[in-house]
Amino acid sequence: MTGSTPPWKRRFSQRKADEGPIDGPQHGARDDERGSTGTEAASLEPAADRGDLPASLDVPAPVARRRAGAIREKAREGARKGGARARAGLAYLTDRIIELAPRVPVRDLATLRRQFPGLGPEELADKLVAGAAKATATVGAGIGAAAMLPVPPAMPTELAAEVTGVAAIELKLIAELHEVYGVRPPGNLKQRSTAYLDAWSGERGIDATKPSTLSTALNSRMKRELRQRIMKRMVRSMPNLVPFLVGAAVGAAMNRSETRKLAARIREDLRKIQVPWEALEALPALERPADALEMGEVTNDPLGRLEQEKREDDKRDEKRDNRDGKRDNRDDGR
Repeated sequence: MTGSTPPWKRRFSQRKADEGPIDGPQHGARDDERGSTGTEAASLEPAADRGDLPASLDVPAPVARRRAGAIREKAREGARKGGARARAGLAYLTDRIIELAPRVPVRDLATLRRQFPGLGPEELADKLVAGAAKATATVGAGIGAAAMLPVPPAMPTELAAEVTGVAAIELKLIAELHEVYGVRPPGNLKQRSTAYLDAWSGERGIDATKPSTLSTALNSRMKRELRQRIMKRMVRSMPNLVPFLVGAAVGAAMNRSETRKLAARIREDLRKIQVPWEALEALPALERPADALEMGEVTNDPLGRLEQEKREDDKRDEKRDNRDGKRDNRDDGR
């Protein structure tokens, strides 16, 4: 027909909804798709057993999604438990070092001058630092050798043993450096060991003229700094656990370097308040702790295996003595 629009150029596509009759809606007509136009009210209750309706939104999550949620929850729980165990282990190690501090044997100035005759304060301090660095390097090498074939459950024990051994050696070094520079802190054995422990955790020397730098009693601030110092040392000691004896070399080098850095900081502070030997008052000799640590065992056996073997031998001897005693009693009864 002339003037008609071709079907493909029509404005409205046939896929769209029907606009209804041209002459408008027919009132009273029944639309089967819209349902009845009667006066009955439509029910608001949810329709049941209707297969033509969309599925409910309350559909359980897919198996993969539920499994991923369970894994995330287990990971969070594992992280919480791991953090609690780490804090408990750190607190135990802190208490262990606090208990060991009074047991560290310290040589007084007179003893050091007898052992190293003819040396001045700086030369004597150099000797002490070199000996302590060699000892901590030996501890690091021993832990690295023990971790040649790493066993994950034993790694925290090895790290704790290294930190404890290094702390004992460096506490001894700090105490003897204070003797060499003539600035022994006042107080008894326990008070001095607490002051040295504070110096080790803060990596600074003790100035007896300033009460703020002299701590003779443990407090929350000192324990917090001590925990931070132990954590820092454990993180630095992680490379010592590299297998195949690589950790032994790394541990020896790192411990030697860390001990020298600590000694340099302590000596820098002590030089500012140094008292010449000629001006020193006669100080009493340092008492030796009743249960002093054997520094040779700390250096050569940081894991305490020799001590453990000794305890096991003592237990075996005790059991054997008990068996012999029971046998003798039976023989006497016969």
